[in-house]
Amino acid sequence: MYRVWNFLTNYSLLLILGAVMALIWANLNAESYRAFVHFVIWEHAPIGHLDDGHRTLTLHYLVNDVLMALFFAIAAKEVWEAVILKQGALRGRKAATPLVATLGGMLGPVAVYLGLATLMGSETYSAVANGWAIPTATDVAFSYLVGRIVFGAGHPAVRFLLLLAIADDAAGLIILAIFYPSAELAPEWLLLSLAAAVAVFALANWLPRRLDTGNQDRPNSTWVRQKLSFWPYLLAACASWYGFQEAGIQPALGLLPIVPTIPHADRAFGLFAEAEQYLTDLLNHIEHALKHPVEVVLFLFGLLNAGVEVTAIGDATWLVLAGLLIGKPFGVLLMGWLGARAFKFGLPAGMRIVDLFVIGCVAAIGFTVSLFIASVAFDAGPVQDAAKLGALLSFPVAIIAVVAGRLAGVVRVGN
Repeated sequence: MYRVWNFLTNYSLLLILGAVMALIWANLNAESYRAFVHFVIWEHAPIGHLDDGHRTLTLHYLVNDVLMALFFAIAAKEVWEAVILKQGALRGRKAATPLVATLGGMLGPVAVYLGLATLMGSETYSAVANGWAIPTATDVAFSYLVGRIVFGAGHPAVRFLLLLAIADDAAGLIILAIFYPSAELAPEWLLLSLAAAVAVFALANWLPRRLDTGNQDRPNSTWVRQKLSFWPYLLAACASWYGFQEAGIQPALGLLPIVPTIPHADRAFGLFAEAEQYLTDLLNHIEHALKHPVEVVLFLFGLLNAGVEVTAIGDATWLVLAGLLIGKPFGVLLMGWLGARAFKFGLPAGMRIVDLFVIGCVAAIGFTVSLFIASVAFDAGPVQDAAKLGALLSFPVAIIAVVAGRLAGVVRVGN
């Protein structure tokens, strides 16, 4: 149990604390909470005809659009390693069934969400339709935690769940970028992000290694690593973030093009694995340096986004919960069965078909990413608050997952 609690404190406790504080604050004094969320940090009024307009930096924008870029960069790092490395978790036949199950875990919630919204009438459908992606999300940290509680750390279903969650993260990033623009699209600005990524890869990564060809001492690569460290990538990240913002794409995704350019080891041990602290590559060094700052960012994210009044419950709340509670488990079960049996990809040794349903219940914890999608899918108001409440209520789904595991006869393996 110590390991489970240690994992919780490392990755989730501050986020939970922030969300609980927000809920209490919003329900005790909603007006002061809203004032805090929209607190103006910096304001610029236009000066003269050369100035292009009024700009305001609020606390909410700073956290959601700027600092959350660090969180999504770390998520992208895990996805990148899983896809690109020779032993990556999402490569080869071993990843086939989890990938197919991931598809079910996304299509199922969308079908349930939009299907029930249609039955509620055209007026309700029009109001809530843009939130279709909210129940597709799977919170990697919370799901992994609950998966260990349900299956035990040594059960093959835990690794299956982690693969599914990582693939879900990748799909979620794509959905955010394509379907939820932050402003009117101006795709030409993405050329700035592309140029920043190409330039920093060529100058700080490829060129030093090229110059060191045949020299085992690697003087150029060593000089770049010791003298320049992460600074070239930080500058490139800022340029890429600005490109995303001006392009009208969620700026919180702005660091994604830079992650693959950073030198990385040829091994991956899993999400925030302790063993990675012994790897000397720059990508793992940056990830672990960001670990504690990102925990603080997640606390602020929970504090600034989870503050909804319990009276905000509405149609969007039930639709999000239905998508998660019904669409996820049955989607994962159906598509996982097709992948394992019909497509003959098989399941890991020690896993049963019924375990797929339990995995789907565990993956129904959307929380962090669901909250983020809810905040960009709807304008501030009753519908957004109702959708956020549905995302928040997905956390108690952990109890349902534990019960499902008991009913399915899951035998825990390991601690």
